[in-house]
Amino acid sequence: MEPAGAYGAGKAGSVAFDPVAFFTHPRTILRLMSWVFSMVVFSCIVNEGYINIGSERLLCVFNNNADACNYGVTVGVACFLGSIFFLILDVYFPSISSVKDRRRAVLLDLVFSGLASFLWFVGFCFLANQWQATSPDELPLAQGSDAARATIAFCFFSILTWAVLTLSALRRFLTGSNTNLFTWQHLDPAPSNARATPYPIANGATIVTTNPYQAPPFTETLDPQKLTQQRPMAPAF
Repeated sequence: MEPAGAYGAGKAGSVAFDPVAFFTHPRTILRLMSWVFSMVVFSCIVNEGYINIGSERLLCVFNNNADACNYGVTVGVACFLGSIFFLILDVYFPSISSVKDRRRAVLLDLVFSGLASFLWFVGFCFLANQWQATSPDELPLAQGSDAARATIAFCFFSILTWAVLTLSALRRFLTGSNTNLFTWQHLDPAPSNARATPYPIANGATIVTTNPYQAPPFTETLDPQKLTQQRPMAPAF
């Protein structure tokens, strides 16, 4: 087994891209979920988040507060694009051979995921507060009410997914190991038909083991002459 190195740099380019392993990886699933949640949030606001009551002016369903709708659309689009960017980075990450570049990539993931989680938390509180302050008279025939509830719900779901991605990125950044690091690569298990590996000890003697990862045992310095000498016979009476 070749040493992986910090952030998995030692295995760069050693494993071909496996679409099945990539899309079934938990980190990829979380990014896809975050991508879908972001799309739902800004699409609900854009399509049904504005109404007009007796005029051509569009009003936000969240207490007629345009800032609430603008905030949801801005954060949703930003996280939508960010999810796509990090999905592409996940695909090309195994081909990055520089440890510094990998460290920067993990740090960027940590910062963006933490910021996205915080922004979604603020958006959830802000939109829920504005929706609670919205009177039924402002929404005749409950126009846009379903879209508003869906927006608030998926803001909450986005908090969870981005928080998990933040914790995952923080763990990778602190440990610096390539275990589940931003990639679908895994260390190859030891082959079942491993060849015997001899370990030399003192005075040319060797010990053979079938485990290629077993450390040499502690041994004493053996004298070859003592090994070849025959045990003296007891005197006959």
